This record gives sequence, C-alpha cells and structure tokens, in this order.
Amino acid sequence: MNQVVVTSLGGEDGHDTGRHHPEQPARLDAARRGIEDAQLGDALVSATSRPVDRDALARVHDVHYVNALEEFAAAGGGSLDPDTPVSRGSFATALLAAGAGLAAVDALDRGEGGAAFVVERPPGHHATRTRGQGFCLFNNVAVTAAALAERGERVLVVDWDVHHGNGTQDIFWDDPRVMYVSTHQWPAYPGTGRADETGGPHAPGLTLNFPLPAGATGDVAVAALAQVVAPAADAFSPTWVLVSAGFDAHRRDPLADFAWSAGDYAGLTRLVASFAPAPGRLVAFLEGGYDLDALRQSVMATVAAMAGATSDADAPTTGGPGRDTVDRVARIRAELSLA
Repeated sequence: MNQVVVTSLGGEDGHDTGRHHPEQPARLDAARRGIEDAQLGDALVSATSRPVDRDALARVHDVHYVNALEEFAAAGGGSLDPDTPVSRGSFATALLAAGAGLAAVDALDRGEGGAAFVVERPPGHHATRTRGQGFCLFNNVAVTAAALAERGERVLVVDWDVHHGNGTQDIFWDDPRVMYVSTHQWPAYPGTGRADETGGPHAPGLTLNFPLPAGATGDVAVAALAQVVAPAADAFSPTWVLVSAGFDAHRRDPLADFAWSAGDYAGLTRLVASFAPAPGRLVAFLEGGYDLDALRQSVMATVAAMAGATSDADAPTTGGPGRDTVDRVARIRAELSLA
C-alpha cells in the first residue's frame, strides 16, 4: 500500500461564509471523515499547511488584487460577488489554503508518500489573476503548479470539478510548462470551457476542455481521459500531476446535474495517477462538493485509490450522454495536428 500525505490547514478556520452558504466549514469535516473511512492506518502521513508567501502568490495573482483582498477582509469583509463572501478571517485562511499544496509538495519531495491529498478551503480554481469569484479567493492549485514550473517541472493539471476552472485556464492559457484538462458540465457556471478553447500561441493544444451535458456519467469522463488526455499527456511528458478534485459531479450534489458516484472517483484517480511519471508526483486539491455525505464517500474513494487500496464506494456509473463531446475534442486535436 502506498503512503498518502494528507495536508490540512491547521489552526482555526476563519473563513466565515455564513450559516446557509454551501461552501461551509463542515465540508472540511466531511472530507476528514472520508479519509478516516478509507481505513488506511499507517499509510496516512499528516502534514500541516503554512501561509503562502507573497512571492508565490505573485506568480499567479496580481499584487493589487492581493493587497485589496487583505484590506477588504481587515475592514470586516463583505461580498466579492453574489456567491463569494469574505469575512475578517478569510484572508488569513486563504493564505493557508494557498500554501497547503506547497506543503504537500515539500512532504513528497522528502519521500514521505507516494501521493498527497490537500484538505483546504476556500476552494480555488475560479480565482483568476485579478479577481476572486465562485467561492474562490486564491487559486490554490495554480499557486502550486506555478511554483513547480518555476523550478523547471512540467505540470499536468486535471480538473474534474463539475464547474469549469476558468481561473486555472486563464492563468496558464499561454504557458507551455503547464497542461490544463477539464471535464465539466455545460452549460453551467462560469460559462467558460468550450471544446475549442485550446490554449494560447505559446501553448497550443495544452488546454483540453470536455464540456459535457447534464446527466453525464462517470464512464464518459473515463473515456475522455483514457482516449484523448492519455496520449496528450504522454506527448507533454509531465513531471508532476495536480488534480482539482471537486466532488460536485456526484449525483446527489445540489449545485449541478451530473450522475457520478463515489466509485467513479476511484477509477478516475487510478487513471490520473497513471499520468504521473513516478510515485510522489501526484497531489489532489479539494475543490467543490456540497452534499456532505456524498463528499465524504467520494473523498474516501479517492484517497483509498491514491493509496492503491480498495473501498466500499458505490459502483461506477455508465450509460449517460456526452460521448459525442469526447469525439469532438479528439477531432479538434486532430485538426490542430495534436492527436
């Protein structure tokens, strides 16, 4: 069994989103219970986040945005947009969330595990260089990807959250060091992630979007990764693989309309892990997931799969729509001579 590093925020969660907001502190408790449910014993290695430093943040966020968010929180906060509340403690918690992936990488660099799972909030993949939105303040996965790229790594980011990670795509759109892959519901928030969004002039084909219809089942995402992403990843030759692991594609999630089960995440985890060149080069970041029981079960399945263990997760789902989207993305890549 492989050891899995679990990185958590540590200390008090000061990001108060309000009593009825779906992105609530109880999500971290659900994720932690899911990790316990995986029953991995000594295969779990604990690590604690540290606040991200300003230089690491500046690789992905405009300094004016960072300073404005700090001042906004210090003044008592409010709403960045209708979905994204900020409280007095939000800035400090967001620094910890953005630093958690870096702490995970440090632990893997020391040889403490074969993979890592980052339990953090607020989530991050909707945050762009200049704006927090969609429950997100800083782009946690992007901070880690940029730090790895800065030291010479080639980074594959796989985003299986049900909502498109517009912020991550925006940050790495024209960066040849980072490949970004997303499976997401279409149409849905934030309205980005069309199949023909394929990357900038310096990174052609390094953005792969699979905009899937409501009702899509897990086998469609597996087909996308196995048939289209696998050869693309092989050509890109990543040295690290990061996952924006949202669990809101689960069929019970209240904010989306996919039909995935917890078992689908186990299969996706095993497939994505195969894109990493060696053990110790895979890190998953908690993104969405707003039904607490579904989140708990999905995290259990994911962490167990990262360890190479089995779980009692529900069976994978099959038979839903979306295969035509997979075929369309394959055709687009062929037209770009990137098959």
